Amino acid sequence: MSLTAEQILAAQKANVETLFGLTSKAFEGVEKLVELNVTASKAALSEAAGHTQAVLGVKDAQELLALQASLFQPLAEKTAAYSRHLYDIASSTGAEFGKAFEAKTAEAQKAFVGLVDNAAKNAPAGSETAVAVMKSAVAAANNAFESVQKAVKQATDVAEANFNAVATTAVNAAKTTTAKKR
Repeated sequence: MSLTAEQILAAQKANVETLFGLTSKAFEGVEKLVELNVTASKAALSEAAGHTQAVLGVKDAQELLALQASLFQPLAEKTAAYSRHLYDIASSTGAEFGKAFEAKTAEAQKAFVGLVDNAAKNAPAGSETAVAVMKSAVAAANNAFESVQKAVKQATDVAEANFNAVATTAVNAAKTTTAKKR
């Protein structure tokens, strides 16, 4: 099976479209990240100004300690929320890249299987055993690749669950610490 100029051009066009699509997704992720950081910076600046005003209005040391203690819980919650949002941006951008990779891999597998089938049809008589071995190897490679994809998906799900658990634990610890200081 030989490739024609049209097939090569079509493949190149598809690859360029995929590249530009992925580049667009990467920029969308960067835009979301910049927006998140600008929003967080504005909020931090506003909160710092409010905290400074509150500290300037403190009348005694006990009131200052209570004010400081009241800042820990919201700070932990905001940090956890920022981390969750950051994780969401990274995982959604990564998922887009994963989908594109899986699609391209599926196309390549399909083309390779077609090539093997075409070669098998045109194989000389008596080469049935070699063709069967080749088909078996291709099937085994495809199965192994699918297993790896499933394992990566499971690992990603476990990592996300662990991240959420750690974030929740941190917020709860901050709440407990703040409650004890009051």
